Amino acid sequence: MNDAWSIVYLPEAEEDLRTLDGSTRLIVRKAIKKVSQNPLPQEEGGYGKRLSNKFGTNLAGCLKIKLLRFGVRVVYKLERTDKGMTVIVIGARADNEVYHLADHRLNRQSIVRLEMIP
Repeated sequence: MNDAWSIVYLPEAEEDLRTLDGSTRLIVRKAIKKVSQNPLPQEEGGYGKRLSNKFGTNLAGCLKIKLLRFGVRVVYKLERTDKGMTVIVIGARADNEVYHLADHRLNRQSIVRLEMIP
């Protein structure tokens, strides 16, 4: 039985993933798939690291995945009732732009369900 949460991407997050080079894209996809096995916050035994309202953003309730070796952050939100994980942004972790992008995208709330990204 597969207990993984479904993965949903905002259209912009899908584009973020496509703009990564091939090897990084593969690693990010694997990381997202691994986290989807238990995307809950670390305090609840999951892989996610909680975000808060910092840097002028409203990201309380969102979580992040940090891929330190590759300089990439993934910001996602849980839909606990549907057992879904919505990927909001995938980007460089060099600055706080990822968090501002996530905040902007969340405000627009346009979600598309994708089974797989090529």
